[in-house]
Amino acid sequence: MSGYRSGFAREIENFVSYRKASGTWNEHASTQNLKYFDRYCAGHYADSRILTQEMIDAWCTRRDTETGSSCYTRTLIVREFVKYLCDRGMTGIAVPKPPKLEKRQYIPHAFTEEELARFFEACDSIVPYKGRPASVISRLQCPVFFRLLYSSGMRTTEARYLKREDVDLEHGVVNIRKSKGYDQHYVALHDTMTGLLIRYDDAVDKIQPGRTYFFESLKGTCYGRDWVNDNFKKIWESANGTARGIVPYDVRHRYAVENINSWEDDSFTFSEKLHCLSKSMGHRHIQSTLYYYSITPRLADKIQAKTEDGFNEIVPEVWNKED
Repeated sequence: MSGYRSGFAREIENFVSYRKASGTWNEHASTQNLKYFDRYCAGHYADSRILTQEMIDAWCTRRDTETGSSCYTRTLIVREFVKYLCDRGMTGIAVPKPPKLEKRQYIPHAFTEEELARFFEACDSIVPYKGRPASVISRLQCPVFFRLLYSSGMRTTEARYLKREDVDLEHGVVNIRKSKGYDQHYVALHDTMTGLLIRYDDAVDKIQPGRTYFFESLKGTCYGRDWVNDNFKKIWESANGTARGIVPYDVRHRYAVENINSWEDDSFTFSEKLHCLSKSMGHRHIQSTLYYYSITPRLADKIQAKTEDGFNEIVPEVWNKED
């Protein structure tokens, strides 16, 4: 049983099957919001066997308690469901326009070397709870997972969805299939990170033989975002005190900053490396990479000096578009 209750549950099931088959289904984000919508319709329009414009408009209207961003997230999968039906001639409902997103200035945490050293030391010092297999697994996973983010610039979602078949331990290359916008790309790892992944894979395989995901839960699934956030916060606070305003995603910004700071002053080489960094981080457009530097004053000055007029054309138009 799918668990959908509305009069058009079959259409929802077909939509979900289509998205899964096409590799564009986000189990954690989409499932919950789609089920909320289904239950809303089942409760408020119990006698209706078809999807109506009234249902869609009522659901997609921004609530008083929502920001534009939260409304966008809540209604996205429903708007995509309507578009799916429209593309197949199954409804004449108008697809609601997405809510306007507020421009916001995201300022990532500027990690210090001392903070990071204490954080990774705390990762390596996790003591598993007796009789709790999940904590034994986390003891192995957390030090490797967070070092992978730090050394590769991966998005947290990309690392969570990694499957064993996506990690080439022989050549040290990771195939990112599940990414923002579903753009597949590859990440070449440093030799030390590859060695760590090999040791981790061997150790975990003794506890979870035949697993599908590289970082797999005891249920045989990939972890949700709460696993990342909760572990990061717990480890960070044990090492550095409050984690207020600090999120795992800030590690990705650190990766970008450290890369550009290490580059030589030759303008041609700089532009070439910027392009490579953009591709490695899974950005479809180089403007997304430049966003990181536009919010870091000294890096913005460095980029401007290297890319000359191109920087002026791009950065003023960039706000929090990257992720």
